[in-house]
Amino acid sequence: MDKVIIAIGGGDMKEKTTIKIDEYIANLAKAHAGDKRAYGLYIGTASHDFMPAFNTFRKTYTSVFDIKADCLLLENVETSDERIDEKLSKADFIYVSGGDTLYMLKKWKERGLIEKLISAYERGVIITGRSAGAICWFDVMYTDSEILNGDSNEYKFYNGLGVLKGVCSPHFNLRENDLTKAMLEKGYESVYAIEDNSAIEFVNGVYSKSISSGGQSYMLTSENGHVYKKTL
Repeated sequence: MDKVIIAIGGGDMKEKTTIKIDEYIANLAKAHAGDKRAYGLYIGTASHDFMPAFNTFRKTYTSVFDIKADCLLLENVETSDERIDEKLSKADFIYVSGGDTLYMLKKWKERGLIEKLISAYERGVIITGRSAGAICWFDVMYTDSEILNGDSNEYKFYNGLGVLKGVCSPHFNLRENDLTKAMLEKGYESVYAIEDNSAIEFVNGVYSKSISSGGQSYMLTSENGHVYKKTL
């Protein structure tokens, strides 16, 4: 079975700005589920398990696409390893929220969730995520975690999980100037740059296509002190 990751740059599911991307994900999930009702697992660790966001996910995927929606809670909840394994085993797709990327990865590491998520991906569970949930799968991620925590007023590059090769930034429509400057300073030769309401799909670790719900995705490349932008 193919291994799929869909990285969404950002957007507002409640306002349906990502609806075309959500529809694409829903169709993949239904194909994965076969004859049974598809099951989507929402992981909101990056948003500290902010339940209104899960309610929006549930309303969208259940009411619009007839997919059973569930959530995996780690914040202030003693979810057992057995319960985590049970939820992951039922998932046709996993949706990782936006929020504080570094906090999310720290929490996942503490609970042993990183290995479980990579195992789910390896066995063909579709992995999707928005913003923090998009960039964490790459070798390097361009994140605002330090800004969110008041530790800095700048976006920073951090190592991601390395499931996908390369460097990735979400919210490119809001970060273009910062990202291109930082890219040159760090000497990165290429960066995936995803706008809000846009996504990029990887199949078996290889870039496959971009999916637009109004936004665009780009491959940035640097040469002789300049950054060039190619639409994906």
